[in-house]
Amino acid sequence: MPLLHAANLRVLLAGAAVAHLSSPIPTTRASSPCAPPLLPLPRLRAFATYRASPPPPQPSSPSLSGALASASSAACERGEKPSICTADELHYVPVPGTEWRLALWRYRPPPEAPKRNHPLMLLSGVATNAIGFDLSPGASFARHMSMQGFDTWIVEVRGAGLSMRGSELAVANTTSDMSPSSSLDKVSTQKINGSEPAKDNSTRLAQNLEVSVIEENDIVESNTSEDPQLVTKLSDALERLGDTFSGYVKDSRLRSIADGFFNRVSELVPDASLTRSLEEVSEKILGLLELPQTSAISDQISYLSQRLVNILGEGQQNISPRLFGWQERLSATIEDLQKQLELIISYDWDFDHYLEEDVPAAMNYIRQQSSSKDGKMLAIGHSMGGILLYAMVSKCGFEGAEPGLAAIVTLASSVDYTTSNSSLKLLLPLADPAEILRVPAIPLGTLLSTTYPISSRAPYILSLLRSQISSKDMMDPELLSKLVLNNFCTVPAKVLLQLTTAFRDGGLRNRAGTFLFKQHLHKIKVPVLALAGDEDLICPPEAVYETVKLIPQRLVTYKVFGKPEGPHYAHYDLVGGRKAVHEVYPCIIEFLSQHDEVSS
Repeated sequence: MPLLHAANLRVLLAGAAVAHLSSPIPTTRASSPCAPPLLPLPRLRAFATYRASPPPPQPSSPSLSGALASASSAACERGEKPSICTADELHYVPVPGTEWRLALWRYRPPPEAPKRNHPLMLLSGVATNAIGFDLSPGASFARHMSMQGFDTWIVEVRGAGLSMRGSELAVANTTSDMSPSSSLDKVSTQKINGSEPAKDNSTRLAQNLEVSVIEENDIVESNTSEDPQLVTKLSDALERLGDTFSGYVKDSRLRSIADGFFNRVSELVPDASLTRSLEEVSEKILGLLELPQTSAISDQISYLSQRLVNILGEGQQNISPRLFGWQERLSATIEDLQKQLELIISYDWDFDHYLEEDVPAAMNYIRQQSSSKDGKMLAIGHSMGGILLYAMVSKCGFEGAEPGLAAIVTLASSVDYTTSNSSLKLLLPLADPAEILRVPAIPLGTLLSTTYPISSRAPYILSLLRSQISSKDMMDPELLSKLVLNNFCTVPAKVLLQLTTAFRDGGLRNRAGTFLFKQHLHKIKVPVLALAGDEDLICPPEAVYETVKLIPQRLVTYKVFGKPEGPHYAHYDLVGGRKAVHEVYPCIIEFLSQHDEVSS
């Protein structure tokens, strides 16, 4: 697949974001690892739980990915499960220390199904929701697993599907059976990425400022009385910029976003003699923004905002004709800054947040709701879901900790893509951290739902999108259309930025770059079934094998699906291809059944 030029990719994604606001390794069966009993887990109660009868057929409809959260919120207000959720039950689970509530879709096994010892957790790929595992009554991976006796749970991580922030579920909280815990449910509006709100040591700070403190009498008033609302709007936007980055980013990102804003403001100064004054004020504001935000700093920003607006007003007095509508243009520039900040704040998480916060919270809750005697569970991860499982067992292997997993299955997943020609190389232009400022979130659902309807028409270039998902004739066209239009969500650029480290020497690493997950896979004690598709362009078999070869042979089973004469398997076909139910599912069920015993 031809790669887009980096600049063109940036333009495409930025525009969308703004508009969006192989031979198998022979293995022997490994016995379940012995481990000390798990410690009692703290009780986490569901934010809201909904039960339903077996799911009705889902109607074919326009893209629903953008409406999932609003539909769920409305349903919560009515105390019912939203119709988009076709699981037997929908549970909401709080993520400790955050305002997020993860949606867990539960599929209970029927009474006549085989009895199993462990629940089964399903993790989806990047920017996808639960629908990929439950596309329709006749094409539901999750429902198939529950019919085989597994108490099946699909986890939607933060930002995906029906998961939402606590503020969006506030109405549901009044009718929930949950007793809010201050330690779990406290929402901090000032804490970003673990940085504590700055204490207001205004007097002490003012004595030690690294930039000069501006006194009121230093503000030179112009002869015009500029709109105080415009000054307030500018001051508020700048203060929010400082709050957003205070204690969070201390590199070029703050200056980059602020420089871009002041460059646009400078275009409103027609008098060259005032350009220097504007630059001086801008530099002082930048200096203040890089300090911890306190009331003293806030006062200085307000003073300088007034001065900046006055300079623009003075510029209009010295030229003829005056610049028409400069106040409106300044207001629009401020609003663009506010929207950019809102997007950055709204999508401020990465892969490590999934790994260290979301998945553990979901696993703790599933254990509490299920009847596993040893506290363990089985897990299946597709694409990024499998990467999360690899990262989890790698980290536990390094720490000598018990991951709480009896066995895992990864579908089209790897932590090292360096030897493959994966189409994920399209993400590499986003590897520059500065791109997060220009494109803080990628509205993948919007992009796909917009381009997919025209992919079957000339000039057919966009037909390449379909081959990324499914091989020819492997999916019913209506189901493929439903998948593309409903399964994809918006993903933070920070998630993609971290995932691109899988293309660097050493493979995927944590956000700090200090922990390389592949280096510790040889220490894991969990049986692994790793499956690949022969025509997977996203995670080719060679990428899957690059990870598999690092796992002890006694613990891993590796298989590539697809035959030279067909059928062939692309990225999603391992989950929802028309042949998967007869070829892939039995392989998975056999493996899970072998490792479903309760460890002593």
